[in-house]
Amino acid sequence: MTAGVFRKSTLAFAIAAALAGCGVKSEPLPPEMARPQRILNLRASAAAGGINLAWGRPTRYSGGHVMRDLSDFVILRGEGSGQMKALVEIPVTDQQRFQLQHEFSYLDNETKIGERYRYAVISETRDGYRSLPSNEVDFIRKHPLSPPNPENFKLPKPPPAN
Repeated sequence: MTAGVFRKSTLAFAIAAALAGCGVKSEPLPPEMARPQRILNLRASAAAGGINLAWGRPTRYSGGHVMRDLSDFVILRGEGSGQMKALVEIPVTDQQRFQLQHEFSYLDNETKIGERYRYAVISETRDGYRSLPSNEVDFIRKHPLSPPNPENFKLPKPPPAN
């Protein structure tokens, strides 16, 4: 191969690479559009060891695009009417799995019977973008209901027939 042909093919390759671009096909997103969508289905229930929290996985960014880099959740707790503070960070470890986890839960076992607690959850991406706090749940810890005892269980009376 002659030097002239080599230079022409190198120049043609360089032009083709420049025209192909770097792979970025859209404008960068502003930070408020790159954070995860807000969780709106946080719920609380009584459990034997404390208060059980459960919520669904956010699947989109606030801007509407599909989210693939969910990193962790931060659970916030307020006691009574006090200020909410970070209680625990829960890592999301299913990114490399075939099946993603759709529901998450956490048992807050540092609670007292009869006390009032408020909770919210924030989700975070690997790049550190945080969602707005989830819906807030307000819960007074009670003893969970006991299962019915088969020895003294009675069926409720049916309503009168009309």
